[in-house]
Amino acid sequence: MTHASPPNYTYSDVAKMIDHSLLNPTLTAADLEAGCRLARAYDVASVCIMPFALKRCAELLAGSTVKASTTIGFPHGGHTTAIKRAETLQALEDGGQELDMVVNISQVLSGHWDYVRADIRAVTEATHAAGQKVKVIFENCYLNDEQKIRLCEICGDLGVDWVKTSTGYGTGGATMEDLALMRKHSPANVQVKAAGGVRDLDSLLKVRELGVTRCGASRTQEMLDEANRRLGRPAVQAAQVASVAGY
Repeated sequence: MTHASPPNYTYSDVAKMIDHSLLNPTLTAADLEAGCRLARAYDVASVCIMPFALKRCAELLAGSTVKASTTIGFPHGGHTTAIKRAETLQALEDGGQELDMVVNISQVLSGHWDYVRADIRAVTEATHAAGQKVKVIFENCYLNDEQKIRLCEICGDLGVDWVKTSTGYGTGGATMEDLALMRKHSPANVQVKAAGGVRDLDSLLKVRELGVTRCGASRTQEMLDEANRRLGRPAVQAAQVASVAGY
């Protein structure tokens, strides 16, 4: 009789890969607060929330190891650079610790690389000046490999913290091929984030094997409940979520 190999990861290994996504425009204020509580109870890496709710998110996560994060130029990247920078400064003031910015997709497709570089630099420099981190979203579903590689090179030159596949609102999300490409063409100090399409624990583990360190997810609870089950750990109870931080 054969036995399955024990998991080669800890709960923290997988939980700290997850950026819990609260970006659906139909989420209510109550939904957003409940999502922050859930993310804190499951001790994920961060909550990525709609910008208007970031300040409250930061309050709910205070004292935990879960980072408060939001988006810049989301979801289409077409904001002017000045507006993206203003969004960045507002997010930092509201307690943002990690910011997910969208490149100007139109300018990437047009081959206007000086503009693209300056756009990314403006957000990166403002974020790093505040001691926080930035993720740059490519929206790979609209790009060819040459454009993806060029973006990796630019982001490497600028010292961004992560390159990210997708917003989750394009025509496609993360693919294994794109993740491998981005890891190959990014320097070691630039991490890779998957977004869109990672919906279960096995998918999370597969992208982890490629060197992905973060994953945007809305099915956080299902994935981490499964991780606890496989690891033989106690399940996170609804009462634990409800009682987080006394809220």
